[in-house]
Amino acid sequence: MTTDFARMDMLAQAALVQTNKASPRELVDAAWNRIDRLNPAINAVIRHMRQEAEDTLAAGQAGPFAGVPFLIKDISLAYAGVPTSAGSPLLADIPEPVDSELMARYRRAGLVTLGKTNTCEFGTLGTTEPILFGPCRNPWDLQRSSGGSSGGSAAAVAARMVPVAHANDGAGSIRIPASCCGLFGLKPSKGRISYAPKFGEGSVGAIGAEHCVSITVRDSAALLDATEGPMPGDPYMAPRPQESFLSQTERPPRSLKIAVTDTALLGTRLERACVEAVHSTARLCEELGHTVEFVEPKFDYEAYERTYRRFWTLTATRTIHLISQATGMAIDTAAAHCEAFNKYLYEHGKAVTAGQYLLDIVFFNRFAREMAAFLTKYDVWLTPTLGTVPPLLGHFDAAVHGGDKVMDRFMEFLPFTPFANMTGEPAMTVPLFWDENGMPVGSHFTASYGQEGLLFALARQLEQARPWADRLPEVSA
Repeated sequence: MTTDFARMDMLAQAALVQTNKASPRELVDAAWNRIDRLNPAINAVIRHMRQEAEDTLAAGQAGPFAGVPFLIKDISLAYAGVPTSAGSPLLADIPEPVDSELMARYRRAGLVTLGKTNTCEFGTLGTTEPILFGPCRNPWDLQRSSGGSSGGSAAAVAARMVPVAHANDGAGSIRIPASCCGLFGLKPSKGRISYAPKFGEGSVGAIGAEHCVSITVRDSAALLDATEGPMPGDPYMAPRPQESFLSQTERPPRSLKIAVTDTALLGTRLERACVEAVHSTARLCEELGHTVEFVEPKFDYEAYERTYRRFWTLTATRTIHLISQATGMAIDTAAAHCEAFNKYLYEHGKAVTAGQYLLDIVFFNRFAREMAAFLTKYDVWLTPTLGTVPPLLGHFDAAVHGGDKVMDRFMEFLPFTPFANMTGEPAMTVPLFWDENGMPVGSHFTASYGQEGLLFALARQLEQARPWADRLPEVSA
């Protein structure tokens, strides 16, 4: 009888290899078959690394996840000899000289990288529709966005091409597509995973974080165990866990005090399904013995929004400066080759002075302390993950709608996820709700700095109470 690897998570597939019930070759061939069959419809995998995968198989596998097929997002993470395009033609043909430390850790864990996944240009939008590679489609509805910027990774895992895939997060880019595609996605604490050797931080203001999207909670925990920890010279180092994250998924959390917010704090609207999802999750938490209190953290919302809009322009501006350094191209020339939204960000970002940037960092440091103080009163904070269900493709097209309109839509779509990036706190989206049209809608939890273990324990409890792994989208190949 043929084993259905597609319905197995990473740890289950790894266990087959460890017990000689399947070989790495079988796992990889089955994953290639699913990619070849489903990817033409979804466009999640934009670089097939068949020779690299063959070289990995020929070298033999060791590590806890030996032989498990894997995909990496085409931004930030460096795989030696392969370009990291970041969704831009300016970087599409420049191979990386060395692995990033995270990639080296993935290799040591035994994962077999099959390819790179689609992402929006420079990771600056909550959708994955780059001109270079074309849009990534949501497996639950091919006319809708898979989210971003890790939309390719999320779509691939949701379609069960692989059980887990690399992702990263500067404003929610792990949690946004995980919510859109019905997956579990956790953004670790600032400094949990090293950006060595290329960067000290993933984006301006240390807002970025690396990790994954996964089918199950335990896979995310186990992969974080294999990849967490600093490197010499890292500017930020999260406190090391006293026990493994995986072990913390194996017992339920104590009774928690959970703050719940069901309104958008920045004055944007929340779609009905997003509110229904958080109410449903709050009821489930109460049924599991937790205490729920509806409350809103108090801070200067208007100042936050104004500062954040200015701050976000620097994400594209920084990347364009880095491209200029790497290619020798004039900065304005590089900007002229970018997509409409990144041109918009650059035009605004280049007007931000160094002094203003430093003042904005002071503002966000103060904001982080305000949020940390709020979380001293509660164990976790529950909100909707997103402000709307996954939008139709083209919703964030600045060439059609203009940069100002798209920035407004960006803020409406992401009313909660950026908070954890600005504070450095860990946060997760959990797929506990599907709307009347069959679209997944995530629930978002934020915890105090360094408390990933608490989030994993709660997520596993929710997963056991309301399992989601057997819910698969129907994709017409």
